Amino acid sequence: MKLKTKIHSLSTLMLLIVLILSNLGIYFTFDRTQHHTEYSQLLGSAKELTVALSKMTDEEEAEIILRAYVPPNGALRVVGETGKDILTVQSMEGFDKKFPMPGKDEEYTLVPYEGYEALSIAIPTIWPTGEVVQLQMTQVLTDLKANLRLLRIVMISITLFAMIPIMISSITLGRIVTQPIGKLIQAMTASRRSGTFQRIAVPDDGKDELAQMGQTFNDLMIQLEQIYRKQEKFVSDASHELKTPITVIDSYARLLERRGMEKPKLAEEALGAIRSETKRMTCMIEQMLDLARNNEPASYVFEPAEIRELAEEAAAMVSRAYSREIRIAAPEHAEAVTDSQHLKQLMIILLDNARKYSEQPIDVSVDDKGADVQITIRDYGKGIPAKDIPFLFDRFYRVDEDRSRKTGGTGLGLSIANEIAIGLGAKLDIKSEEGDGTEITIHVLKSPASQ
Repeated sequence: MKLKTKIHSLSTLMLLIVLILSNLGIYFTFDRTQHHTEYSQLLGSAKELTVALSKMTDEEEAEIILRAYVPPNGALRVVGETGKDILTVQSMEGFDKKFPMPGKDEEYTLVPYEGYEALSIAIPTIWPTGEVVQLQMTQVLTDLKANLRLLRIVMISITLFAMIPIMISSITLGRIVTQPIGKLIQAMTASRRSGTFQRIAVPDDGKDELAQMGQTFNDLMIQLEQIYRKQEKFVSDASHELKTPITVIDSYARLLERRGMEKPKLAEEALGAIRSETKRMTCMIEQMLDLARNNEPASYVFEPAEIRELAEEAAAMVSRAYSREIRIAAPEHAEAVTDSQHLKQLMIILLDNARKYSEQPIDVSVDDKGADVQITIRDYGKGIPAKDIPFLFDRFYRVDEDRSRKTGGTGLGLSIANEIAIGLGAKLDIKSEEGDGTEITIHVLKSPASQ
């Protein structure tokens, strides 16, 4: 069964049940109220009759009074102390049946009579002879039955007419709920068949859950498309980047096969080139693996860390490895909740990048800004053109192809640094001018939201 049919059936059934229960409640409440009203009216007439009888001294006059107070469609009966009928007056032919009277704890009795209900009450009174008698009054509720019959007809008619808007509203509700779902199914089916990322039309002013679902679906499609394009570009770039060192290695290997054994200098040159390209390819593969690992949120462990100590350790590693001067300016205490290992790896990547493109000393400064700690790494190299800065974090992007080749760059360092910064909840700012060096600042939140 389709969702639209389920919504239509269930909503119609539920509203019908509610309507029937409401009608039943009204019907039985009306029935009970009318019975009490009839009882009150009959009791009032009986009390008036007892007052009138108390003034009578003759039985004949009492009979006349009884005939005046006999209820329509009913009877009056006077019963003596011995239980014998003294006098009976009736307004209906053949209405000589004795009806059960209410007990001590009952107000009235109801018994069926020829398709109707007969309501009976009994009250004590004084007969003109001075005897205490029981005045019994019975009335057949013919009007009540007619009123209840009319009420049933009205309620059944209202229920039948109410089913029309109920069915229309349930069908409309089913369409409102299932229409966006149908669009989602169509979009997903089209995406699966065509291999594209289809989106659905969502009203700009939609604020309900269905509009949010559609917008979320569109956002998901956009994100999937971006991921797919990035993956496609990454595979293409990686294939292109790995093709170059493999081609160089293959070329020098063929050269060794042809003439390498006869010329030692040529063999030495070929082996050096092969080692160099092998090293570069190994570095590139390791960096690509780093990119994959840094996308895993579970690999980050946030703990309080002293930023100055991390900066000194990162600077010492790069300084010893490449014999470069790195100057550090930092306060005695600058603490943040972060992942120490990943933050140190981030600083090492930026320091290594700075030493590749600058022969002068590198400056590292740490500043506590209250909400975050800023780590600034500055080199004094040739700088980066303004047009290239927006693309520095793209994988395999190089500002200067020849310079990158000479320094052994792969175009992945800053991309890895950006991935690490995202995982840390940090932010990277790059300022650079051609001929005046480059400055990269890491904004490390003291208490990151991703913790």
